[in-house]
Amino acid sequence: MLIARLIIWLAWRDLARERFFLLAKTAIMVGILVPLLVLFGVKNGVYNALIGEMLADPANLQIDTAGNASFSDADLAPLHDWPEIAFLTPKVRGQFDFVNIRAMGGRRMRPALMMPSGQGDPTLPPGVVLAGKGVAISAQLAAQLGLGEGDEVQIITQAEDRPRQLVLDMPVAVILTQGAVQGRAVLAPFATLDLIEAFYDSYSLPDHGITASRDLADRVATYEGVRVYAKQLEDLAALQARIEAQLGISTSARTRDVEALLGLGRKLNLALGLTAVLAALGLGAALVLGFWSDVARKETVLAGIALLGVPGRALALFPVVQAVITSVLGLVLSFVLYGVAGRVAGVLFGQGLPDGAALAVISAGQAVAICGTVLGLVIAAAAVAGWSALRLDPASVLREAG
Repeated sequence: MLIARLIIWLAWRDLARERFFLLAKTAIMVGILVPLLVLFGVKNGVYNALIGEMLADPANLQIDTAGNASFSDADLAPLHDWPEIAFLTPKVRGQFDFVNIRAMGGRRMRPALMMPSGQGDPTLPPGVVLAGKGVAISAQLAAQLGLGEGDEVQIITQAEDRPRQLVLDMPVAVILTQGAVQGRAVLAPFATLDLIEAFYDSYSLPDHGITASRDLADRVATYEGVRVYAKQLEDLAALQARIEAQLGISTSARTRDVEALLGLGRKLNLALGLTAVLAALGLGAALVLGFWSDVARKETVLAGIALLGVPGRALALFPVVQAVITSVLGLVLSFVLYGVAGRVAGVLFGQGLPDGAALAVISAGQAVAICGTVLGLVIAAAAVAGWSALRLDPASVLREAG
């Protein structure tokens, strides 16, 4: 332990005395690392902004079944256990999901699309649950009817040939943000849509004062399809294919746009990876030659230290300790200069990013990984020089020097 401390102190004193060589090696590291850090940070910033913008629209995670089909609870039961699915709800038949809606006591009436929803629906704001009779109203429909959260609305069916329409009085739980749902739409628990479908199928609804030729107790629930949201963008394409294979029906999703963005990320990662490998080879070669030349230049000094009783293995630590000090200094300067360059690039080129988004981003985990990789590369380069110090013959070196 005492010898190791002595070697560390001697290595540090030697670097302090030969500051020019220390600065030269540090400059090599900074010159290679800073451009790579800026490229990596900009790639992260721009790609994360694009991913964030895509995730901000829940429709990019949505998969809708298309066409006329008929599914039972048993058909849809396996889907509830799929880990790729973040939210799933059945859908009623398409001809029965349009209704008229008006504010309670109002005269203006607008047609709207009824959409099944429920707990965990990504279309709803975080924390909002449509419990009981609550509904969510699209921004366009709310503006046309002058609705606000907490108002009462009446949902009226469009079966003009019926002697009595089904009228549902429901509170507005939330007004959706602009773009969350397009057009005039109402999100309601699936039970509400199921009730409306039962009305169109001529079932009696005694709780609503409607009598018909069919008893509601005889009704067997069937569904036209499902409304599904994937947990993450990477799951969308595979989940869409799996649903189509399971249900034997076509689906619609924004898979092409999502795959194009994910493919761009993979290509950027590949390009940066190849650049980093080439840069690492160049940096490694420069450091190996640098540390090797240092050992060759200091052979006489190292031979003198060896004659004092310092074993060869401890002597091999000399270039390794200097390499660690050099790499720490280079990494600190590189990240400082990266921070400055990232801010300048953000001012010059970051106008198109969402508000508050940084153009260059390197997370703490990525920074630690970069530092670990660089330290490993530098220590490996120094180990080659340490090997030459280990093979040093003090007597021969001092005899040749004399």
